[in-house]
Amino acid sequence: MIEKSLYDNYQIDFSDSITPTNDDILFVFNDDRELHLTEDNELPKTLDDFDVDFCLFIGEYNGRRAFAVNVKTTDSFNPLPEVYEFSHDLYHIAGKAVLVRDWYISHRFCGKCGAKTQLDEKDMMMKCPSCGQNHYPRIAPAIIVAIRKGDELLMAKHSYHDNIRYALIAGFVEPGESIEEAVHREVLEEVGVKIKNLKYQRSQSWPFPNSLMLAFTADYDSGDIKVDGDEIVKAKWFKKDEIIRYGSDISISDWLIQEFIDSV
Repeated sequence: MIEKSLYDNYQIDFSDSITPTNDDILFVFNDDRELHLTEDNELPKTLDDFDVDFCLFIGEYNGRRAFAVNVKTTDSFNPLPEVYEFSHDLYHIAGKAVLVRDWYISHRFCGKCGAKTQLDEKDMMMKCPSCGQNHYPRIAPAIIVAIRKGDELLMAKHSYHDNIRYALIAGFVEPGESIEEAVHREVLEEVGVKIKNLKYQRSQSWPFPNSLMLAFTADYDSGDIKVDGDEIVKAKWFKKDEIIRYGSDISISDWLIQEFIDSV
């Protein structure tokens, strides 16, 4: 998991009228949200070999101008989880770039009236000159919680995870509820137990595709495990030496599990 701040090396800015030069940083993505890298795992220096859909200036990174670029190609690039494994710093800023890229693609036309939108001069916002609707970047808040009962951790098998045996309880925040309410609801819906002593720990940007993960810890309160049979197919309590770790520490989930192991 990335520990340092994005803003240690990045200064936010934006424009769709600036043209990159050979000294600028280019985050080139295909339609699968994969990042183009050279054979040496470096970013390309020019856009000469690409069929560019759009090129958006997104600020300065390490003192150089940075651009999020979308290109039309059937070539396979590098999935962001693979980028993380060889460069945390590159993954960190590329995660920002791909989220801005997604927003720009989705809101080039107004979702209310269909007119072509314009990038605002002051805020990172696409504005509609026809109906006045404003379109800001969309972030989907989601919760994840490590639930403890004595020296055991509650983990569940998700129906949509083929490569992970058991994971922590997680889910998206619904309209109208608080973050805390979302945690209690997700736990009760997915595994049928009630929790107490809910404590916020930290958060993580999760660009798969556009989540903000909010991590919590909690203690078991009452109830027997009863999975929903839809999202969750199995759930049980694990002692620390029974936990099978993920293959990567990219997720805040791995951090929560490690915190549990260290505390037992």
